[in-house]
Amino acid sequence: MSSLFALVDCNNFYVSCERLFNPSIKNSPIVVLSNNDGCVVSRSQEAKDLGIKMAVPAFLIESVIKKHNIHVYSSNYALYGDISSRVMATLETLAPELEVYSIDEAFLNLSGFTLMGSLADYGKKIQKTVRQHVGVPVCVGMAPTKTLTKLANYAAKKYAATGGVVDLSDPERQRKLMEITPVDEVWGVGRKSAEKLKKIGIKTVLQLAQMDLDRAHKRFSILMVKTIEELNGTVRFDLEDNPVSKKQIMCSRSFAERMTDKEQVRETICEFAARVAERLRGDGQVCSVVNVFIRTGVFSSVDPQYSNSATAKLSVPTSDTRIILKAATDLFESIWKDGHRYAKSGVMLGDFCDKDKVQLDLFSQPSTQSANEGLMSAIDQINEGGRGKVWFGGQRPKEDWFMRRAHLSPAYTTRWEDLPVVN
Repeated sequence: MSSLFALVDCNNFYVSCERLFNPSIKNSPIVVLSNNDGCVVSRSQEAKDLGIKMAVPAFLIESVIKKHNIHVYSSNYALYGDISSRVMATLETLAPELEVYSIDEAFLNLSGFTLMGSLADYGKKIQKTVRQHVGVPVCVGMAPTKTLTKLANYAAKKYAATGGVVDLSDPERQRKLMEITPVDEVWGVGRKSAEKLKKIGIKTVLQLAQMDLDRAHKRFSILMVKTIEELNGTVRFDLEDNPVSKKQIMCSRSFAERMTDKEQVRETICEFAARVAERLRGDGQVCSVVNVFIRTGVFSSVDPQYSNSATAKLSVPTSDTRIILKAATDLFESIWKDGHRYAKSGVMLGDFCDKDKVQLDLFSQPSTQSANEGLMSAIDQINEGGRGKVWFGGQRPKEDWFMRRAHLSPAYTTRWEDLPVVN
């Protein structure tokens, strides 16, 4: 076989992380809540069996939580991020190439890799190794293309009889799975595309795989053509080449308490701007568009409603926090309105390009651009080092203005005072 990929996906990842340091809840129903303890973002299988849906607001299931003694946790990003890095470090030892796809998923390139035994055996080895080294359960799907690999992982999660490992390298097995799988489950086929496909009679993955390429191109896009080719075993997406590229980066939070003070809300804008700029640099990208929004609570029947946003186009694409901060605060000034109780704010960056392909304007100097990149790199290294933080003007070191996390577990692996103690 000329190409072979594997997708390793952690099972109920946030829940699995919480169970690592609390074995007593191993078989108990658990839910993890989103920012501000708002909605369910992760569920144990036991919670799923009780009928708890993904993204349901926590206040709607309070009676169910009490009735079934469901364990509730706030999102512990420090813990989840650290466990994720340990999973990825383990996977790096199991394949020649690795692409971290999300906090709980990674693609492995096994093309040309000499395997001892069958593909299914190697999938079980991956499961066992991650479980031994980190303690997190995973499902593994293997196939000749990334799109088929996603499909294999879907089957590994859905069908218990697979043991969490599916080898989809055999064309006949591919066909059987595609025949019983809804087209919605295809990687890169969004909700609107799925609805459009169903309207023209394409309801299963197999029907999509058999779709005429010219028809697909005319009715959809070249992306759909590539997806169909991948379903038929032709590689169109290599590692780091995903069908849905990142088009924007956003950081936003709901506040723990309503805010009326302009300076406090401005501090949240500065904090979010610094965060998205850092993430942008981590991706090796620069942006040309900055967007800022603020809004009051949408469910309040007493407070006057207000929601507004503003967007700025930068003259030169950048990932420099100082420039993004300046643009964000200027935009904030343009939309701020006194007399309201604000519930949420956010900063979004868009219109990305590679940092090495920036077109400078008449007033920009390459030497200055290089110096700015060096400064930002130095700041990122300090902030990632764990010994201190560099803050920009306007940021607020404390985060007490957002994220109610009443059910937060300790940061077992990243904070000294939270290290587990064995008596």
